[in-house]
Amino acid sequence: MPGGRLTQQERQQIALGLGDGLAYAEIARRLDRPTSTVTREVMRNGGPTAYRPDLAHRATEGRARRRRPGGDARPAARGDGRDATAVRDYEEAFATVFMQSGLPRMTARVLAALYATDAGSLTAGELGERLQVSAGSISKAVAFLESQSLIRRERDDRRRERYIVDDELWYQSMIAAAKANEQMVEIARQGVAVLGAGTPAAARLENVARFMDFVSEGIVRAAEQAREILLSKPARPEPRPEPGAESGAESGSKSGPASGPEGAGERG
Repeated sequence: MPGGRLTQQERQQIALGLGDGLAYAEIARRLDRPTSTVTREVMRNGGPTAYRPDLAHRATEGRARRRRPGGDARPAARGDGRDATAVRDYEEAFATVFMQSGLPRMTARVLAALYATDAGSLTAGELGERLQVSAGSISKAVAFLESQSLIRRERDDRRRERYIVDDELWYQSMIAAAKANEQMVEIARQGVAVLGAGTPAAARLENVARFMDFVSEGIVRAAEQAREILLSKPARPEPRPEPGAESGAESGSKSGPASGPEGAGERG
């Protein structure tokens, strides 16, 4: 599988694939690239309907120059020991998934950055520095996220406002989505009364109401049942045995029967 940045020819192939209505996974397979690479490329350069390979290529070159002045600079070192480039690329991929679910690009980037921090919280200044954007862009993004119950805000010991993602927010977001569905159920049933029961339009709206009602109940039920998952701590993976110790254990298990009762019986 090839590595590195997409070439201009690959971007032209992506554009052709989009024009043919191919899925990201199929385009990626033809390029021998990860699906996430193609998805991120398209979403950060206008989306599937506005993607232009030449513009995308120039934009990528411009970003590369800003990140690496003179062509040799590397991403700033991180204090936590993680690979700065890998973390940045992961946050971009994570943001792309949020964008596919309907979030605006900046909003998605803010949410991904918050989830990629150990503390799960950042100030507006920290977000601006991390994402290299203005305070105004951060303000709009966090206002939208808070309205959707995807983040909350509080003040720290220094009276700075912090934006936080925590274990309960996914649950609360699901419940908020279910309530939004209830509004659709209500307006659809109002339409049944206005348009007259038994008419095709009323029947269509009643089916919409029944469908959304069923979905809302399922969302609430599933969220309640799965809530404990958000509060549980992932199990730590067991350490892998050293190669020498593993081979020694295998050789010991193979030689064990010869020294046991069966082996003694055979010798006898």
